[in-house]
Amino acid sequence: MTATATSVGEPEQLDPQSSPASRPAGLARRLVPAAAAALSGALLYVSFPPRTLWWLALPAFAVLGWVLRGRTWRAGFGLGYLFGLGFLLPLLVWTGVEVGPGPWLALVVIEAVFVGLVGAGVAVVSRLPGAPVWAAALWVAGEAARARVPFGGFPWGKVAFGQADGVFLPLAALGGTPVLGFALVLCGFGLFEIVRLGVEARRTQAIRRGAAAVALLSVAVPVVGALGARSLVSDAAEDGTATVAVIQGNVPRAGLDFNSQRRAVLDYHARETERLAAEVKAGKVPQPDFVLWPENSSDIDPFTNADAYAVIEGAAKAIGVPVSVGGVVAKDGKLYNEQILWDPRKGPTDTYDKRQIQPFGEYLPLRSMIGAINDEWTSMVRQDFSRGSEPGVFTMDGAKVGLVTCYEAAFDWAVRSEVTDGAQMISVPSNNATFDRSEMTYQQLAMSRIRAVEHSRTVTVPVTSGVSAVIMPDGEITQKTGMFVADSLVQKVPLRSSETPATRLGVLPEILLLLVAAGGLGWAVGTAVRGRRAGDV
Repeated sequence: MTATATSVGEPEQLDPQSSPASRPAGLARRLVPAAAAALSGALLYVSFPPRTLWWLALPAFAVLGWVLRGRTWRAGFGLGYLFGLGFLLPLLVWTGVEVGPGPWLALVVIEAVFVGLVGAGVAVVSRLPGAPVWAAALWVAGEAARARVPFGGFPWGKVAFGQADGVFLPLAALGGTPVLGFALVLCGFGLFEIVRLGVEARRTQAIRRGAAAVALLSVAVPVVGALGARSLVSDAAEDGTATVAVIQGNVPRAGLDFNSQRRAVLDYHARETERLAAEVKAGKVPQPDFVLWPENSSDIDPFTNADAYAVIEGAAKAIGVPVSVGGVVAKDGKLYNEQILWDPRKGPTDTYDKRQIQPFGEYLPLRSMIGAINDEWTSMVRQDFSRGSEPGVFTMDGAKVGLVTCYEAAFDWAVRSEVTDGAQMISVPSNNATFDRSEMTYQQLAMSRIRAVEHSRTVTVPVTSGVSAVIMPDGEITQKTGMFVADSLVQKVPLRSSETPATRLGVLPEILLLLVAAGGLGWAVGTAVRGRRAGDV
């Protein structure tokens, strides 16, 4: 019997004359990589908040490196897709809390395609010298694409967002989420290379020094770089301090219908502000310089509803300092998710309209097509919100506060634009009541911690139903609330104006890593083409 040669990563071609007993073994050889890919994706999910097991991301990528090495691009796509499903299915389960599994599964199926494409690329470059470098750059390229398309992108689940408690965190200040993510993935793939080369050396009694050096550097450089980047992180008050109050008024009930109690939500936030004012008057807590309300704290337009205007006005006068109010406002026939700067003496003086609005939440793409499939989905988003066009930096008692509304915190550009526009601190007003007690709140809170380090700014997170928090420029949470309780946080925080390398460089590190990824793919494809031509001669 003549053995049939097969390429690595291609299904085994069984000889028809072979024993039936060999077939289960061949099936197992195909199933084991698939199972390992899905399970390593699940391991990456477990590394994300609310757990603090950030280090599990390293073995997750090490296993992915083992699964993809030497595969064809087709096999790489399939295995990468399974990795994406294992990661994103549990990570994004909160998207179906109130609307059922349909939108959740549709989102995961689409987003996992990007991970599948990365898997195809990693398989192609896996036999190149310096494979961990090319592979990690390809992962960043996949995240860059996912953050931009379709419908404005969905960067939720960037690996950097799972590293708020990890040793690589200071790298966010060096090059933002692309550099932090690259370092983590490089280290994971480097660990696989170390193990692989160790096994190979034991079998052959020979060490490939060049490959071993690259593998060791793939692990050492990210760790040493993170230690060195610590000097970029500082809590020093460069422009003095501000005493900030974060209000969490709570909601009558969780779920999509919390908005049916819009007046109650507004009253709750006004009541908590007035309670805080009474505590200030009694000397129990310091007088804040300004107050921050969450997104959707007034879903009644105060510019067209006199009662809502009066409620907000009363709360602002009670506390006696400027208040940033999250409102839903109609202007020129359009609807905006807006932050309103409310002065206790002058009333509303400035506004910021949310720029990165959420598809299928704040507007509905492909409305007519989706309505033909399921008209219940179109009824959930009755009117589309419009996008703002300008950064939002409020001057509140002399402090410049950059506004990044909820979903915007996931987008690198949306946060950076506030800092480059002069923000000395950042506020992320959010509304998570729709998602009940899901992990979404903690995933979003971790994003804000990354942003604090990335731009070396204090970040406050006022949320309607929790978890609200105050985060220092080093990413440490100094105060936070519980969920579905009325509460307030008052704290003196540093104001800063210096810019980190990440702030100054903006998108340039990501572009550089995209070029590295393209270079690795070009090299691998060129090598394969030359090899085929040589074989044809």
